[in-house]
Amino acid sequence: MARLAGVDIPKNKQVWVSLQYIYGIGPTLSRRILAETSVSPQTKVSDLTDGEVSRLREAIDKKYRVEGELRKEVNLNIKRLLEIGSYRGLRHRHSLPARGQRTRTNARTKRGLRKTVAGRGLRRGVAKK
Repeated sequence: MARLAGVDIPKNKQVWVSLQYIYGIGPTLSRRILAETSVSPQTKVSDLTDGEVSRLREAIDKKYRVEGELRKEVNLNIKRLLEIGSYRGLRHRHSLPARGQRTRTNARTKRGLRKTVAGRGLRRGVAKK
């Protein structure tokens, strides 16, 4: 198992897929890194030579913000929005979608499980006994 940017990437997958296990690297960036380091995207990680692994490690460390550094930057950006009291910051504070999505329905991922409300089932003309 190769270790890049502090992450053990799976050795039984192709390199372009395995690189995506690193936080901050998606399909496009993965292919770009492989093109820069002249490594074939279809090669399995287990078939990489030590030289190719070191080239990949060096390219990722020098040019891109990934893993802990990127997570820290994202968290600082959110804290800044909270401190200045912007609309997006308020949405983050209340755990609501910050990019204009609807919340009347959906938004379950952001808002969490449903919370039951008392008296909700007695609607639509049902008389109370």
